[in-house]
Amino acid sequence: MISHSRRHCVVELQASPSRIGQIRRIVSAQLRHWQLDPLIDRAALGVTELLSNVHRHAQPDKTCTVEIELRLGRLTVSVIDSDPRLPVLRDAQAQGAALATGGRGLALVEAVSEAWGARPQADGPGKVVWFSLTAAPATAATPRPVRIAAKPVREPARPVVVAVEPGAVPTALPVAASVGARPG
Repeated sequence: MISHSRRHCVVELQASPSRIGQIRRIVSAQLRHWQLDPLIDRAALGVTELLSNVHRHAQPDKTCTVEIELRLGRLTVSVIDSDPRLPVLRDAQAQGAALATGGRGLALVEAVSEAWGARPQADGPGKVVWFSLTAAPATAATPRPVRIAAKPVREPARPVVVAVEPGAVPTALPVAASVGARPG
């Protein structure tokens, strides 16, 4: 189910790989609608990592809710699931980050966001994992196209033909005559 208001969007889903791609597209479309294009890549990456964590770790089921909220110049993306265990940001050096094939989701969320966190859900079992980004509308961040008026097309200058009587030498030739004008 998808519901949204002017500055709030909520999507309920099963966190499966196919649904994660759909949610990325929904988040991207919502941010375009709110004219927050500069945030699309970071928000889509963050929500993908949080949903991937639900898919891999949440128990007893993979049902979750994604909330996107724009308030006071800040975009907050939250993922709520029914697993009460709070996520832990792994120490990259202890995990051998260069060779690790997993365990970097929260580190990516931390890297792309200005703030993030996790808390137990206030009204029941489960938790909320969220991140936030400073929101600047695309119209302020993206320069508007500049219209340049085309100069009128000038017709090439017509050659000036100078008639010279045989034996006479002109004292001054027009410029056009000196650059290739042919006597007629």
